[in-house]
Amino acid sequence: MSSTVLEIKNLHVSIEDKEILKGVNLTVKSGEFHAIMGPNGTGKSTLASAIMGHPNYEVTEGTIKLDGEDVLEMEVDERARVGLFLAMQYPSEISGVTTSDFLRSAINAKREEGDEIPLMNFIKKLDWDLEYLDIDKNMATRYLNEGFSGGEKKRNEILQLLQLKPDIAILDEIDSGLDIDALKVVSKGINKMRSDNFGCLIITHYQRLLNYITPDFVHVMMQGRVVKSDGPELAKRLEAEGYEWIKEELGIEDEETAEQNA
Repeated sequence: MSSTVLEIKNLHVSIEDKEILKGVNLTVKSGEFHAIMGPNGTGKSTLASAIMGHPNYEVTEGTIKLDGEDVLEMEVDERARVGLFLAMQYPSEISGVTTSDFLRSAINAKREEGDEIPLMNFIKKLDWDLEYLDIDKNMATRYLNEGFSGGEKKRNEILQLLQLKPDIAILDEIDSGLDIDALKVVSKGINKMRSDNFGCLIITHYQRLLNYITPDFVHVMMQGRVVKSDGPELAKRLEAEGYEWIKEELGIEDEETAEQNA
């Protein structure tokens, strides 16, 4: 199977006329795990939302391409069908739709008409994944995320990841609010996906997640751009020293100072 490539070039994104992303360049290939770190408000979650086509985020310049195809021309559901996946920081609740019905519909949406997944095959794989992620099997019959705890919602996002098997996944602060046991389970699910046919972009604030999921590349975002990239050792240095050394090394001013000097 050929490598899948998500290529982001000079991406500028605004929300209500305020520019958040100011020229992001990033390439993620299948077989690679990338982590994005950075201070609050630097555009990490904006990047995830823009890739998946959230209507509140306006792309004003630049390109997002998946294997050369223009992602920005695709509807949100089409982006999912071609192999992109977003695990959200705050998963939505959907009343009236059970977790199992949602998953089966999502799987079939990626398959050709007449080639829907056989029910028993779906149930067998779902039961296996539920057990693997230490999720109560009753969750499959509950409405999607309705009444779920924060940890249950995050495990359910990883359940979707295992079920849908995307080519490229964006995980937006999947570790936020998790205790250590839940963090280990979520990490186990993500690591299970690691293969030459799967690429992952992990947005996180903390090294603790990367203690369980070792990235191939770590990127730092500041002021709406990727300003530094390196290997996993970069995340460890950030955990130990914070971000000030990067600002000093690259001559990056704080937003407030930059606005005063503009």
